[in-house]
Amino acid sequence: MATISPMNPPGLHIRNVALTRYVTPLREGGSLPAIMEADDGFMYVVKFRGAGQGTKALIAELIGGEITRFLGFKVPEIVFAYLDEGFGRTEGDEEIQDLLKFSTGLNLGVHYLSGAISFDPAVNSVDPITASGIVWLDAYLMNVDRTARNTNMLTWYKDLWLIDHGASLYFHHNWESRERTIQSNFPQIKDHVLLPWATEIDKANEEFTQKLNSEFLHSLTSVIPSEFLSGEDDVKGENKRGLYLNFLTERLKAADKFVTAIKDARKGII
Repeated sequence: MATISPMNPPGLHIRNVALTRYVTPLREGGSLPAIMEADDGFMYVVKFRGAGQGTKALIAELIGGEITRFLGFKVPEIVFAYLDEGFGRTEGDEEIQDLLKFSTGLNLGVHYLSGAISFDPAVNSVDPITASGIVWLDAYLMNVDRTARNTNMLTWYKDLWLIDHGASLYFHHNWESRERTIQSNFPQIKDHVLLPWATEIDKANEEFTQKLNSEFLHSLTSVIPSEFLSGEDDVKGENKRGLYLNFLTERLKAADKFVTAIKDARKGII
């Protein structure tokens, strides 16, 4: 079987697996992810390149997930998941069959946390340091998808796990907006599910702006598979790698703007 093996810079290793069995679809949102088994014997939630937002959602998942892990939060392992040609030919559901057909090649898998329970803000709470860090992270990545309606957090063996970063970095759906998006105060942060507990934003900002160094960000953008970068738009594939790195670097320098927005949003709920 021919597989694609992206380069893994020192300190950042993304494993490669081959998908062997389609288990069940997760009919949430428009991307139709699925639980699948791989040749390493583990189950993964697979995000498909053939879904609506294509490989851009996979890039956002990869970048968002690995930055989240680097900052010390729990994130299920992310793998590059290879789907062989003709895998879905025996699938009875035509919609799923088409999705698999258009997703031949490299996709993204997230380790499936069997038995995990969704975070419920009406029942669960988070300590201020953790909440502040997550709110800061989502403002930095411009993640619009961690609200009370869809928290994208799980409790697994009493620990809090962060999942699903595919709605982050939405500037890449309109490359021309990148410069002004870098400077955005991200007003959507007012809807963040953890905002009520985020009382230590200054501490999170100080720690994370120091920790997110250029060496890590360069390594992270280097590991994006070239296959993911070859979308149908006006920006050439390898040029996009540099644009992602530039965004992450310059966005960090503009942290004071979204930190101020977080504080202002908190005033509205106190």
